[in-house]
Amino acid sequence: MVEQAIQFLDAGGWVMYPLMFLSVLSLTLIFERLIFWVFSAQRRGTRRLARYLKLFDSGSIDQARDEIAKDRTLEGELVRLSLSSQRNNEAILIGYIESLRPSIERFAAILGAIIAAAPLLGILGTVTGIIRSFDLLGDAAAVSDPSVVAGGIAEALYTTAFGLTIALVTLFPHVYFKSRAERSLGRLETLAGVIAEHTVSKSD
Repeated sequence: MVEQAIQFLDAGGWVMYPLMFLSVLSLTLIFERLIFWVFSAQRRGTRRLARYLKLFDSGSIDQARDEIAKDRTLEGELVRLSLSSQRNNEAILIGYIESLRPSIERFAAILGAIIAAAPLLGILGTVTGIIRSFDLLGDAAAVSDPSVVAGGIAEALYTTAFGLTIALVTLFPHVYFKSRAERSLGRLETLAGVIAEHTVSKSD
């Protein structure tokens, strides 16, 4: 298995090594984001949103304060921040949401960069492999063995295929994470609106 992987890297040339790094980085970040969105408390966000909306609508702020002590969802964090402040106007609540945005959109830029960079690296490997083949073909004395030229062509094909594979494997989780982030931010904005309305009505 290890020997086959080494042969695969050698066949693709030096471009395969940065591509391998991108593949490992991509899988690591995808795994981290999957834990955050699928296996963590964030999946209870919709239920917690409905719960907090009901509590604020009924004016049960003390009960909401008791529940956030053991709530680790983003909705619970927003309620915790809002209840710790004496004033909760729209600007302050937007600031709270923005403070939560980095954890929601974590690694999104890096995954997007991998999607763009992997095919470009693959194309670079294609170009270098073709250049190598043409250099060998230009020197008729060196082309005594057709497999030497085939090695340059293989280098071009391996890097292109590997780069496209990395981009595709990263693309679909990236789209999923992005949609989850947008829905989560939408829930937070809805909750912030209810908190702001409660603060205004309380001050009146």
